[in-house]
Amino acid sequence: MSLYRKFQKFMQLIENTSHQKLRGGYYTPPTIASFLLQWGAHGIPHPEILEPSCGDGVFIEQLKLLELDFSSFLGIEYDSEEAEKAARIILRDKKVKNCDFHEFCLTTRKKFDLVVGNPPFIRYQYYTESMQVLAAEIFKKAGMKYSKLTNAWVTFIVGSSLLLKEKGRIAFVVPADLLQVTYAKQLRDFLIETFNQVNIVSFEELVFDGIQQEVVLLLCERDGTNRRSIDHIDVKNAESLHLLLDKGMQFKAKTINKNSDKWSYYFLSNEEISFLEGLSSNENENIGRFASVEVGITTGANQYFCVPKEIVERYDLTRFANPMVGRSVQVPSLLFTQEDWLKNVDKGSRAFLLNFNSGKAVAKHKGARDYIAFGESLEIDQGYKTSIRDDWFVIPSLKLSDALFLRRNHSFPRLVLNCASAYTTDTMHRVFFKLGTDPKSFIASFYNSFSFAHAEIVGRNFGGGVLELMPKEVESIYLPYGNNSDLFDDIDVMFRAGEPIEKILDYTDQKILIEKKGFPKELVTLGRNIWRKLSTRRMRRSKK
Repeated sequence: MSLYRKFQKFMQLIENTSHQKLRGGYYTPPTIASFLLQWGAHGIPHPEILEPSCGDGVFIEQLKLLELDFSSFLGIEYDSEEAEKAARIILRDKKVKNCDFHEFCLTTRKKFDLVVGNPPFIRYQYYTESMQVLAAEIFKKAGMKYSKLTNAWVTFIVGSSLLLKEKGRIAFVVPADLLQVTYAKQLRDFLIETFNQVNIVSFEELVFDGIQQEVVLLLCERDGTNRRSIDHIDVKNAESLHLLLDKGMQFKAKTINKNSDKWSYYFLSNEEISFLEGLSSNENENIGRFASVEVGITTGANQYFCVPKEIVERYDLTRFANPMVGRSVQVPSLLFTQEDWLKNVDKGSRAFLLNFNSGKAVAKHKGARDYIAFGESLEIDQGYKTSIRDDWFVIPSLKLSDALFLRRNHSFPRLVLNCASAYTTDTMHRVFFKLGTDPKSFIASFYNSFSFAHAEIVGRNFGGGVLELMPKEVESIYLPYGNNSDLFDDIDVMFRAGEPIEKILDYTDQKILIEKKGFPKELVTLGRNIWRKLSTRRMRRSKK
């Protein structure tokens, strides 16, 4: 694709993006703003307060209504119209400054007792070049590395932490991504090193009107001691925050596990955390011990290369068409057979992957030439992945795998034996057995409460309540591998009969965990309850 066309597409992206999204402004519900101010100012005499992105003044209004005792309040706002609105609010010892927080952070000598607010959610590509440079400087000042995956809210938290006095607090509304996404791991490590107590408040319900973004409240305190602890509290909705205020805003002190990549652990009790840490520490019993996991085939254009029978017949592409499976609904059980694939074909599913081998292979085939020309008319050849190939229509890394693991899962994670010699796209991961691994024992061993609970922790919550796991995360899942091939057919029958997953787990937990592995029933019950707690919390997002 030419530089001019790339520029055109980028400008179109900008034009089609709302002003609200570009500036990252989603206004904080007053109840949440009130809670953050009350928590942050609690016990601090005459605090000096900073809000790094004050918008039209929601926090200022709440500060006024609460009549809190504070020394000064400084609001920073980049948007001049919003800054003007905030400035018009009458409040003593308040000042609003219309400027870029990045510049303010790097130039001010002022320190604050409390930094509070709702930082903007702006992706790197929407930053101006000057903002990108300044953001990188903030990270450098904090001893951190800046990357193009970094969202503005991360930069604002890091910068705000630099502006605190030796003893101080930050109180922010942030995306739930903080808890688990890879690009926020550096921030998680930074917060643990910077603050003595880190508290997370999450919500059962979505609290921002009109958007599906799940948020949490990040409450961090630096008190001058050497202690390091973390806690998490789950409340129903924003209105339920008053219950925390009524209880004196007391948080428990859970020990921080510095080896944990994610903070999803802290949704659990100390007993539950210890149990999962035990599973994680057993390197001889995880999926990676018995198999390797790779991403599925990257076609560069799944809708073009993955086709139904009708397209194969129309262009006479039988010699280039290979069995494939790409969606969870196409896999009815823990076993994918030739019969299952044929049913998908008959339903009109995209059950074929087109492998054109090379330019020479298609040169003498009219149907292939016509279909490739059709792809070029759609500009498939100009996509990022396709444009860098010698022949844009030749898909690399076409390896058949022994099993399949769904990249994104709904009610529970799925591991499937591939008996149909079916290819899969990047919607599923490819699983390759290591020498000595029994296929049916491997698959059957996965369907138990311990593996399911561990998968919830090592994966991440995706939009709509989906559990997403990447290859290395899949390999790390606890697997009570053993001679469980005798259970495989029973589990397959239960799946195909539409039995509830809880009933299937009742059977597999008893056979695999209790009878074969010798785990006490109380521990198995604990594992099941952990899975229920984490999956139920995640699935609540799919019902909104």
